[in-house]
Amino acid sequence: MENFDCDVLVIGGGNAALCAALSAREQGKSVLVLESAPKLWRGGNSQHTRNLRSMHTEPTDVLSGCYSEDEFYEDVYKVTGGQTNEEYARFVIAQTPEVIAWAKSYGVRFQPSLGGTLQLGRTNAFFLGGGKALLNAYYHKAEELGIQIAYEYEALDLCIQDRYCLYVLAKDKKTLQNKKIKAKAYVIASGGFESNLKWLKEAWGEKADNFLIRGTRYNQGQMLQALQKARAMIIGDPTQGHMVAVDARAPKYDGGIVSRVDCVSLGIVVNKNGVRFYDEGEDFWPKRYAIWGRLVANQPEQIAYSITDKKVLDKYMPSLFPPIIAPSIKELAKILGLPPIILEKTIRDFNNALVSGRFDHTILDDCRTQGLEIPKSHWAQAIDTPPFYCYPLAPGVTFTYLGVKVTKDAQVVQADGGVCANLFAAGEIMAGNILTQGYVAGFGMSIGSVFGRIAGTNAAKSLQRSF
Repeated sequence: MENFDCDVLVIGGGNAALCAALSAREQGKSVLVLESAPKLWRGGNSQHTRNLRSMHTEPTDVLSGCYSEDEFYEDVYKVTGGQTNEEYARFVIAQTPEVIAWAKSYGVRFQPSLGGTLQLGRTNAFFLGGGKALLNAYYHKAEELGIQIAYEYEALDLCIQDRYCLYVLAKDKKTLQNKKIKAKAYVIASGGFESNLKWLKEAWGEKADNFLIRGTRYNQGQMLQALQKARAMIIGDPTQGHMVAVDARAPKYDGGIVSRVDCVSLGIVVNKNGVRFYDEGEDFWPKRYAIWGRLVANQPEQIAYSITDKKVLDKYMPSLFPPIIAPSIKELAKILGLPPIILEKTIRDFNNALVSGRFDHTILDDCRTQGLEIPKSHWAQAIDTPPFYCYPLAPGVTFTYLGVKVTKDAQVVQADGGVCANLFAAGEIMAGNILTQGYVAGFGMSIGSVFGRIAGTNAAKSLQRSF
């Protein structure tokens, strides 16, 4: 591709970026998308997603029951420990029904309300074919509408003068040449820095050596560094992000959704010393799965083990990898390299602390423990029916929350409080405006979709203003 002239330049190739590109094109503007990945790996972390969370006041073709704005916000409030921007959170939540309708208009297909073990049929709309199908629909429509896509172009830096972006410096990874790309308005939707292992280690120290990156390897944080250098307002804690307990046998990058371990709430989790360290039954798994990455990250050698027995084998979605199976706890300990005597005591103490109740993994049941230093609040059953199953757990980073401050118009805010006239941001690079810690399933796609549309629309409209 030689002709880079465009009205709106979108940096990034995932859901937020494509929402921005399509929205800018709706305004009749020419659009160029820079995707740092090859075409085969396009789409950033969005390729690994399955759904987006949406409020609704009555059942729809893709969601059951009712999920109000207040309940949605309460779920976000709980997982962030109250550390969220209510104004921005509700701003996103209120627009989620419109996002689903808009996505359908661009060829995205959703499956009927989900049943089964995840308890998400009422809250989350699932893409038919997953995130890749969503991206393929958006890319197909983008190309049909004349949006240019430049693959393997990595944005390295940007030039901002007097609150105005003049150009972006990008690297053609095929020719290794750097080019200045000029547009009239810019949208940065290039993700966080979770794939930058050096940066992760600066934030986390030696622990980061044992982290897995469950998303794309291409989110290196180049634009976040460029924004820092250009004196944009950077917000958030570099150690905070969407971090999940994944199967420790998953690859370093791109393990995706299938590497997640979903049986944690149905058994117990121990560290390498054979002892429990957190309440496995605190709440439904989709509301708590994202805290377990950090919990495991703070255990010795950043490793843990989820142990269940035969009774619950059909009550969770299996990981990509087969479980480690043993006929006894002693044998399981030997296979895992855990101290057998301690592990046997941990499970014996757990079994002896059970309070009689009616087990039901679809509700917050009354099966719990009593008298343990680390309680289990729900779904507590004796681990006593062989064979015994184990999944090893490691911290899996999805995306980071360190990001750039934006207005509700998606304009980038500078360190002095002013806004950039023609520079906008969407997706993971600005999700820290809402998410400071914790995560609730599907909310990242909600944020990216809402702010992607806003960024693209306002970038296009900014061309009509005089500065």
